[in-house]
Amino acid sequence: MEATLFIHLSLAAILQRVLSASVTVDKEVVSSIGRGILVFAAVAPGDTRKEAENLAAKVVKLKLWDDDAGGRWKRSVRDIDGEILCVSQFTLLASLKKGNKPDFHGAAGGEEAKTLYEYFFEKVQQGYAPDKVQNGVFQAMMEVALVNDGPVTLELSVVPKSDAKAEPMTLPMSTPSN
Repeated sequence: MEATLFIHLSLAAILQRVLSASVTVDKEVVSSIGRGILVFAAVAPGDTRKEAENLAAKVVKLKLWDDDAGGRWKRSVRDIDGEILCVSQFTLLASLKKGNKPDFHGAAGGEEAKTLYEYFFEKVQQGYAPDKVQNGVFQAMMEVALVNDGPVTLELSVVPKSDAKAEPMTLPMSTPSN
């Protein structure tokens, strides 16, 4: 028995609650933040502006901090007047299904990825405050330093409700034997 699944790898992000984070390129610090969120984001082929908008809104609204009364997971980065550092990272969409060498075909190529990543970054700025949102350097070899707070690390992705561009994947299904 086989089942066919339609899988579209989509815009994905790893969020880390941090006490501080910075990006260095060619031995020069290009951006840094204090308390807030470090976002590693990757764009997949076929991702849309709508998915970028949804992910940006989630980053800004996500409740990662306790409130003053000790209530867990009650305050967002906006609520604590924190900062956000966004870093493009296509390696989030790597596949290891063919062995030990990463395959990056699940990540969008140069211009497509850059255009949508920059749109995502703009939406994060618009959803919060431009002066509180910093950026890495797209396609640069970056050194990312951080002091994780918690640690709190979350994986987010935005999956479209219906995806006509999804690739079918046929998987063998076993039936229970009694």
